[in-house]
Amino acid sequence: MNASLRLDNVTLTRGGRTVLDGVSLELAERRVGLIGTNGSGKSSLVRLFNGLLTADAGRVVVHGLDAAEKADELPRKVGFIFQNPDHQIIFPTVAEEVAFSLEQSGLPRREAAKAAIPALERFGRAHWAERPVHALSEGEKQFLCIIAVLVMGPAVIVLDEPFSSLDLPTRRRLEALVAGLPQQVVLVAHELDAFAAYDRVVWLHEGRVRMDGAPGEVVAAYRAFAEALA
Repeated sequence: MNASLRLDNVTLTRGGRTVLDGVSLELAERRVGLIGTNGSGKSSLVRLFNGLLTADAGRVVVHGLDAAEKADELPRKVGFIFQNPDHQIIFPTVAEEVAFSLEQSGLPRREAAKAAIPALERFGRAHWAERPVHALSEGEKQFLCIIAVLVMGPAVIVLDEPFSSLDLPTRRRLEALVAGLPQQVVLVAHELDAFAAYDRVVWLHEGRVRMDGAPGEVVAAYRAFAEALA
């Protein structure tokens, strides 16, 4: 199966505005970054990969699955981490949140509840099991979101500005966790230093690809662009 994310001449409109305009990309690298100013189409683009949004025109293919034909399979193929963990977490305790993810991956409810503690143990967080989610710090909540996604065994992890509300030490710890993941990772972020070890960075501007290539070159060009706007 083709282990890539592909957009073929994709157009997407939201609220009467064209947010992606004929975008064609094939992302096969293990670590891919997306950058651009607010409103450039980054978040809309990555939401196509797990079916949160559907293209108006063109084709989206996720590791061999046509997004239009296999939309119900995309959430298990692509794990999504949002900017605000409170928009993602559903259950009152850590163990319940992880159990729900295991249930979504196909385990019966009772088995999922039993498997939640071993799943947390894999990440060194078994002691969190009975903790109320509201008692976690923002960084701990984001870590929980990552755990809840990883236990489902997705092939792709998409992170949409996941570090923007975190302090620097917490951000570094979570970046190190993400760096060690075996899955393909697509990261949307404004913290440009996060892409130093990435394989590829794509710069979106007004719904189109403005530049695409090695992180050093693309980030430098984007910095110059952003400074000129300031």
